[in-house]
Amino acid sequence: MKYLIAGLGNIGAEYAGTRHNIGFEVTEALARLSGVSFQSGRYADTARLRVKNKSLVLIKPNTYMNLSGKAVRYWLDHEKIPLENLLVIVDDIALAPGQLRLKTKGGDGGHNGLSSIIETLGTEEFARLRFGIGSDFAKGYQVEYVLGRWTKAEEEIIIPGIASAVEMIKSFVMEGAELTMTRFNR
Repeated sequence: MKYLIAGLGNIGAEYAGTRHNIGFEVTEALARLSGVSFQSGRYADTARLRVKNKSLVLIKPNTYMNLSGKAVRYWLDHEKIPLENLLVIVDDIALAPGQLRLKTKGGDGGHNGLSSIIETLGTEEFARLRFGIGSDFAKGYQVEYVLGRWTKAEEEIIIPGIASAVEMIKSFVMEGAELTMTRFNR
């Protein structure tokens, strides 16, 4: 069984460590824990690892957020991975910082990366792990907030959240979406 784990973010040093790049941070943490590193590839940086008898292809799209669908479609096709074995990790302002929610389908929630993936794949029927970044911003300042860096107080919540997200990815791969949602969604 092969899985595509797509962590969303924006490429470039100016975006490293920002709230919008939490998908990159989660996939990087999983790669680090597994002793693998990312290599440059077509439309994405990729890393490969195994969790027991499952093969995982991790991608960090290098297409920028609003074209994430191009990278996801390419790697699903290139690796011949079925849609039900796709998991997208994405930031979510509707959830408190560090709060995690796995969903097996749904709209884009105003997220440009999810919007691109839904449009490119022609469906909302794929799993996504929503990582809460909160919404502590004044009206009209969402972009600045999302592209801003974590505060020290947020980092204390985010670091354990990343570890939990890695465990959720492993659970999704080994036990499936339903069991993972039952165990982790609160």
